[in-house]
Amino acid sequence: MSFLEPVALRADVEMEVAAPSAHDSPSARTSAEAQFLELLRAGDAESFDRLVSDRSQDVYALLYRLTQDAEEARDLTQETFLQAFRSIAHFRGDADLRTWLYRIAVNQARNRWRWWRRRRRDATVSLDAPARDSEQPLSARLKDERGRDPEGETLAHERERALDAALQTLARPYREVVVLRDVEGLSYEEVAAALEISVGTVKSRLSRGRAELRRRLEGVL
Repeated sequence: MSFLEPVALRADVEMEVAAPSAHDSPSARTSAEAQFLELLRAGDAESFDRLVSDRSQDVYALLYRLTQDAEEARDLTQETFLQAFRSIAHFRGDADLRTWLYRIAVNQARNRWRWWRRRRRDATVSLDAPARDSEQPLSARLKDERGRDPEGETLAHERERALDAALQTLARPYREVVVLRDVEGLSYEEVAAALEISVGTVKSRLSRGRAELRRRLEGVL
């Protein structure tokens, strides 16, 4: 199926983002989005190719941060778009497409996590685990100007490893909200929609998740 090729062939696919015209009005963009959604619901293959091209990098990044496994994230990205293709006709528009895709991706990650647990292969990442040099880890945003020199780069790399590892030790419900809110930048309402929980629950889990991260990273960052 052609719409899966960008996901299957490379997880770091470049997003094709069209620059908005100066003459585009909010109403025109809304109308274009509505037309795009109607084409998706109608099963238009070209429109779904575009959705995969535009969003596969976002979905992969989310799944990598949830799993810390590049191969697993690629597999789950493909499963996410397969499920989206099967379900798009029933998409009600109660959330934007990105949030809807994130909801599917999180559910795919949860299902895989349960699958591993049933087979007693669930594991906790250690602070001593080898770094994955080919990936962009969660803490890449922590790099600063001191990272321009070799010593600073080494320090930044160690901080990345520590934060990645600490994030993986969080219980899944807390890790999900921390990644969606603090890494992906979703609003509380969007996180709630993606996880199908209340905003109050999002805030509670986020508070506990952040507190646990601070505790685990005390003296490291």
